[in-house]
Amino acid sequence: MTNKTNPWYWIPVLNFASGLPYAIIISVSVIMYKNLGISNEDIGIYTSLLYLPWVIKPLWSPFIELYSTKRKWFLAMQLLISIAFLVVGFTIPMNQFFMISLAIFWVAAFASASNDVASDGFYLLALKKEEQSFFLGIRSTFYRLSMLTGNGLIVIIGGYLEQEYGDKQKAWSYTMIIVGLLMTILTIYNYFTTPRTEVVSEKETTYSDSKKNFALVFASFFQKKQIGLVLSFILLFRLGESQLLKMLTPFLIDDITVGGLGISTQDVGIIYGTFGILALTIGGILGGIAISKDGLGKWMLPMILTMHLPIIGFILLAHFHPASPYYIYATVIAEQFGYGFGFAAFMMYLIYVAEGESKTSHYAIATGFMALGMMLPGMLSGFIQEYLGYGNFFIWVFLATIPGLILSRFLIYPKDFGKKTD
Repeated sequence: MTNKTNPWYWIPVLNFASGLPYAIIISVSVIMYKNLGISNEDIGIYTSLLYLPWVIKPLWSPFIELYSTKRKWFLAMQLLISIAFLVVGFTIPMNQFFMISLAIFWVAAFASASNDVASDGFYLLALKKEEQSFFLGIRSTFYRLSMLTGNGLIVIIGGYLEQEYGDKQKAWSYTMIIVGLLMTILTIYNYFTTPRTEVVSEKETTYSDSKKNFALVFASFFQKKQIGLVLSFILLFRLGESQLLKMLTPFLIDDITVGGLGISTQDVGIIYGTFGILALTIGGILGGIAISKDGLGKWMLPMILTMHLPIIGFILLAHFHPASPYYIYATVIAEQFGYGFGFAAFMMYLIYVAEGESKTSHYAIATGFMALGMMLPGMLSGFIQEYLGYGNFFIWVFLATIPGLILSRFLIYPKDFGKKTD
């Protein structure tokens, strides 16, 4: 590796810059459209379709590996994302803003998926194996922190501007412009701090060689051991979470007469942007440390349970609607800590699946299947919630976590994978 740079300088911000666009496109768009009067069914369908670029990103991931450098790729994509968010901000006051903003979000989603491929490959290339397991918790934490910045700080800003101007379109227009400026700052920071790990001349290939390599990359992935079981696990692991994430914000915002909790947009942002961030940070750091200390085998089951059991809290909230806000805070804290701690095991397993040649493309293929497992259930979540009501919907979400848990018990991998060596 050339131009050695302390990983602490670039890993947090690089992964924050990967997670923030995803948060805005997949999560904050739900809050924004909800406040701008879009129905739950339309939110569930159209915002879930925005997952598609992450699903099909393996189709172009070999080009990212074969042409130019990953550093140039993620810097270019981050700049494109910044521009896209600025444009969304200017389109919200227009007529037909829903379809126009969705189209621009699609552009940003393709850029964000490409940014993820390049950033993931850069991480796998720039760090040694023991460094990868150690920084996995930090990486996951800052990725998730960016999600909470979207669902926390950005939503707080949107809610504040709604109250300040009394105009939701103007409020969210300004909010998206702020997001675009923030992404620009992150891109500039990453330009100056990320190390140069690749030399372009070493990657040059002819067209015929590239075409051959492209095919070999895909073929070699589907020749991995237990590939059928592996893909089933990746697709089903987030079956419950995919539906929970889409309908959780509407549940918090909807009036109590329709089964929601009736919380203001600003309060939702405060809950996730304060206590949620703290719990997530602690959980993510502990998750990475645990795996680097003992290996993936010891922690796979405990981490999966820690991630999914907090859904019971939302079942109780939906059925009892407690008057005290402390129950809401406790549930969010448990859910965010569980996610930070538990998701580290899933991501470490995906790193294991991507082991070998073409690890950047193989990791992209694995995460593409993960995105498919998020997109399809998410598309149906609005219809399922409307049919079942919030109370029964969260019970269904909890039951949907069981298939992934069962499949995890049949996976074969080195039990000490990810363990730090002396």
